[in-house]
Amino acid sequence: MQIAKVLGTVVSTHKARTLTGVKLLLIQYVNAQGKPLENYEVAGDIVGAGVNEWVLVTRGSAARKESGHEDRPLDAMVIGIIDTVTVENRLLYSKKQHEYPV
Repeated sequence: MQIAKVLGTVVSTHKARTLTGVKLLLIQYVNAQGKPLENYEVAGDIVGAGVNEWVLVTRGSAARKESGHEDRPLDAMVIGIIDTVTVENRLLYSKKQHEYPV
């Protein structure tokens, strides 16, 4: 799994039939210091994440393990919304604060 920040949503009216009803998010991965990495991608969302939230992302075949998503052409799936991240006894992210106390 990786940690990412939700940057926005992606709307596609013409897509594979198996993606109908799947919410798509634009996510950007973050490092252990909470800084954004260059990597970003579109991920399916099964947990109802919103813009600016930090999320847990699974990639590859693990993204299709969730029941009902086995046959969907997804490379990344948001599988959790993060409440807090602590690194070396220092709060890196808190959903309650919606800011980075770095």
